[in-house]
Amino acid sequence: MDNLWAPWRHAYIAATKPEKTDSCFICSAKNHLFDKHIDKQNLLVKRLRFSLVMLNKFPYNNGHLLICPLDHTGDLGQLDENQLLSNSLTIQHLLKIVKELINPDGFNIGMNHGAAAGAGVPGHLHWHIVPRWNGDTNFMPVLTATKVIVQSLDSFFDILTQSIEKHPFPKEC
Repeated sequence: MDNLWAPWRHAYIAATKPEKTDSCFICSAKNHLFDKHIDKQNLLVKRLRFSLVMLNKFPYNNGHLLICPLDHTGDLGQLDENQLLSNSLTIQHLLKIVKELINPDGFNIGMNHGAAAGAGVPGHLHWHIVPRWNGDTNFMPVLTATKVIVQSLDSFFDILTQSIEKHPFPKEC
């Protein structure tokens, strides 16, 4: 039998499970004063004028990002034109950065709008960017209900923030 080693997952397994709350993890991350260490703990990659860029704590694939408007709303109709444009430009800019960093063959980009549509955080809109590779769906999820993520969140956080420093966001973001 082969072993699949993932020692970085031990921190998740061993961690004390937080009490279930109604608080929004996006707003919680946003409301912390800027602190590199706390932002990294919250997986908050970048604060922009109209949005936040975060890593997904439970990624579908390596490089799975969340783009979150600053306003706590679950209704896309509540965002004004500047917020919509800014978030779209943020997504566009991140596609270029992620393509350069990890060279995916494509992306899934989307939003689950409302709990009935599968939104895990129905009160706070967010877009998903999920890098995809040809053949990235293999036997593991089908046979074992296990998805293999090839890079730790810490490692991807570090290379993404470094790349963002080299490729600043447009002023409209």
